[in-house]
Amino acid sequence: MFRLFGRVRKPARREPVRQHNIFEAAAMYVAACADDDQETLDEVAGWVSPEAMSFGVRELACRAVIALARERDESPQAVARSLMGLPVS
Repeated sequence: MFRLFGRVRKPARREPVRQHNIFEAAAMYVAACADDDQETLDEVAGWVSPEAMSFGVRELACRAVIALARERDESPQAVARSLMGLPVS
């Protein structure tokens, strides 16, 4: 505590800064992109470095393709090509 103009004041409490991990950032970024939510995209883009975001988005894409491939009983390559609108060979 300290005195300011004769009154006792308590120091302001600082709230801890919340750290976001790359997977949380990537999930939010991709979801905001799918929803065309520019406000959230702008916010989330500052949570982690661009390199970390790139890694997180890449990891999310791999996991999503694997999950869809298992669900569809197809190869990850066939699912990825289908999602991108490419011919499946």
